[in-house]
Amino acid sequence: MLVSERIGQFFVDDEAGRDRLEYTEYGSGERWVVLLHGQLMPRRMHEPLARTLAAEGLHVVTLDLLGHGRSDRPEDPTVYSMTAFAHQVQALLDHLGVEQAVVGGTSLGANVSLELAVLAPERVAGLLLEMPVLDNAVEAGIIAFSPLMFAARFLPLSVSALRWVTRPVPRGLVPFWAGIALDTCDQRPASVAAVIHGLFFGRVAPSSRERREISAPAMVVGHPADPIHPAADAAMLARELPNAEFVRARSILEWRVRPERLDQLAIGFATSCWEDERSGVRTRARRRRTGGST
Repeated sequence: MLVSERIGQFFVDDEAGRDRLEYTEYGSGERWVVLLHGQLMPRRMHEPLARTLAAEGLHVVTLDLLGHGRSDRPEDPTVYSMTAFAHQVQALLDHLGVEQAVVGGTSLGANVSLELAVLAPERVAGLLLEMPVLDNAVEAGIIAFSPLMFAARFLPLSVSALRWVTRPVPRGLVPFWAGIALDTCDQRPASVAAVIHGLFFGRVAPSSRERREISAPAMVVGHPADPIHPAADAAMLARELPNAEFVRARSILEWRVRPERLDQLAIGFATSCWEDERSGVRTRARRRRTGGST
């Protein structure tokens, strides 16, 4: 089934200035879903899932958070934090005129979704979380990203050279996930160092106490044999959230290579967030604006 796709943009203001963020809408209607990417990855990573959900009648938006993809990439580390990213998602909802959405994402995107559920719980109809980064993953994350931050700060030519080599490769000539890897390599030294620095020295996720107070329904997906995103973190989060289910992926590649099972679970979950027959409560989100994206 073909679904409509529209690219839009909006602006956020902070003490450092005004920044532009870009997003893509898939489908239409009032049952909104926002999908957020992993660290340093582009929003395009969620294109297959977004199209699948939209084909089922959901209105899906993928967003490039600040410092990622086609959004602005300031070089000030103070503008990057999980809380700042959550405010950007809230600003996206305001821009679209959306009262509530199912919000989710992968890795960084999962943590930002949790932050939004703490910051503005009334805006979150549900949480679709893959590979959250919590207590058991902090050390592995530091080990994985510290060399990149060091290279970006002190060997910037290495990051620029990787960009020069990968950027000219036509994305249409390589497999989808190879293209996502190439897009992830398209980094600028100063901004990538700022992103990692800002996230390293801010809080990684809401505290356990705050997580236990999140009432939105949640589907938490964990992967086995993934040191940066251990399944133990996902399982722990599912136990902490009062209204969550834990789904164990067969491997870290399942949702990339054979997505059918997890896609169907995601469709069922996102749909149930809008009309939960068990409680008899229907959650509604209305789009106040008319016309297309800016």
